Amino acid sequence: MSHIILAVVIGAAFGFVLDRVGATNPGYIISMLRLGNLHLMKTILLAIGVSSVIMFAGLLAGIIDPGHLDIKAAYLGVFLGGALLGVGFAAAGYCPGTGLAAAATGRKDALFFTAGGLLGAAAYMGHFAWVESTGTLESMAGGKTTLGKIAGTEYPALFEGMSGETIGIVMGLVFIAVAFALPARLRGEGKAERTVQAPSRTADVVKR
Repeated sequence: MSHIILAVVIGAAFGFVLDRVGATNPGYIISMLRLGNLHLMKTILLAIGVSSVIMFAGLLAGIIDPGHLDIKAAYLGVFLGGALLGVGFAAAGYCPGTGLAAAATGRKDALFFTAGGLLGAAAYMGHFAWVESTGTLESMAGGKTTLGKIAGTEYPALFEGMSGETIGIVMGLVFIAVAFALPARLRGEGKAERTVQAPSRTADVVKR
């Protein structure tokens, strides 16, 4: 029961932060993808970087138990699904996480987005046997493989002689540096605010 309560608390906190940084506004997301307003991109990169540094530093210090890590296997379906998710992200202005958070705020377009996602998941499960028969779920590149060896785990590494924790910390620092180095926008300099049409047909004003 405590795990469920913890999950609800963490999920609520995550959704609150998503809303506060503007991730529940499809106009902001679409503007980011058009490189007009990089506020969200900078926030996402910073969050990934800080989390990576904390997690891998914790592994090195022995504070975090490596047994909690779960490396996802690489297979063709992951790349195909990622491409499909990207197309949907650009078309709707939501990803699964931001869509649910936006639905919680009462946005009608997010409610339709969530319903579509649930229908898509149901369709996938209903045709799972066929999808599996195509071979797109077969592991590739070693399956559950890490870049460097992480102490206390049995996962194979692409670079056996390198520390996975060190690689994680370095990559995290790179993400943080990029987050601070990125300008506020890469296009639309000096232009006035423009209106971005959200999928719900409500106008969201976004600085371009």
